[in-house]
Amino acid sequence: MTVVTNIQDLRAIAMRKVPRAVFHYADRGSYDEATIRANKADLSAIPLRQRVMIDVSDRSTATTMIGEKVALPLAIAPTGLTGLFHGDGEIHGCRAAHAAGIPFTLSTMSICSIEDVAGAVSKPFWFQLYVMKDRKFSESLIERAKAAKCSALVLTLDLQIQGQRHMDIKNGLSVPPKLTVANAIDIATKPAWALSVLMGKRHSFGNLAERVPGADSLTTLSQWIAGQFDPSLSWKDVEWVRSIWPGKLILKGVLDVEDAKIAAETGADAIVVSNHGGRQLDGAVSSISALPRIVDAIGGGKSEIWFDGGVTSGQDILKARALGARGCMMGKAFLWSLAAGGQAGVAQAIEIMRRELDVSMALTGTKDIEQVDASVLAL
Repeated sequence: MTVVTNIQDLRAIAMRKVPRAVFHYADRGSYDEATIRANKADLSAIPLRQRVMIDVSDRSTATTMIGEKVALPLAIAPTGLTGLFHGDGEIHGCRAAHAAGIPFTLSTMSICSIEDVAGAVSKPFWFQLYVMKDRKFSESLIERAKAAKCSALVLTLDLQIQGQRHMDIKNGLSVPPKLTVANAIDIATKPAWALSVLMGKRHSFGNLAERVPGADSLTTLSQWIAGQFDPSLSWKDVEWVRSIWPGKLILKGVLDVEDAKIAAETGADAIVVSNHGGRQLDGAVSSISALPRIVDAIGGGKSEIWFDGGVTSGQDILKARALGARGCMMGKAFLWSLAAGGQAGVAQAIEIMRRELDVSMALTGTKDIEQVDASVLAL
């Protein structure tokens, strides 16, 4: 039996359990993958300040994100194709998040639909939106999120044009996708994964099923999606979304100080400092290196500042919080844990992060997550 002590153990299990093309979709980045490496290296390089002889007997990792109580400052980020990592993966992920006391974000490009997830859970979740060329369809997604009582809308800003991900093309996970002999052999060696996915509610993009002719074909849907990314998107589109969405609005994908200032002026409830997990502009700075500059520029305003970009441990959460982030989002770690163990795997990943955050707080002399600031860092 594999002993799981950290997120990397779950990643190793996921690598064995799911087909190579699916695993690499979560695991790898765009072009030469310099940015995905920087996300990890720059987080690891931040030193923590060890403190001793401080009473830390009564600790709390609980806080709030956009006014919602959370057991730790962490939310599950929107991830596409989640249901290919485990059958009904979005439902399992949402249930695990709710049970652990953290938010879950459903992607526009999910396998299970908004309605599938809403019908399977008892608490509100967040919905992530891409503004597509077909504005009527984007508006219909917002209306469906309202009907499902989603408590926040996460608007992704950094996917007007898709960065090339070499491994997806080499593995046949391209648009349109292609089945290679190597993929077929790989899938044949993963019978448990195949059965899980086959038993799932859906086998293509659930939120698009009633909109696109031939939606039962993943190839047709992928072709439609590829034509819907809109390079003409501008801040006016954020205003448009704000005008028709009455709830909390989160803007995800800000990495530049000037963009952060504009984002804050929209009245967004939260701004997520993110480089799309190193999957868009390769050569962009790491999210953690951009975070302090953005905090300095807009911190203290109405918009909360969150961090996304390689969160795989409780220490990563502590470091981001110390540099001014109100909360964090995890994407890759979520997909690895889902692939490794379904709902139980996701629950295990969240608990691993919570425990590591709790212990690291204690060893830096901190009792409450609300007390965490730059003083916990040895800078």
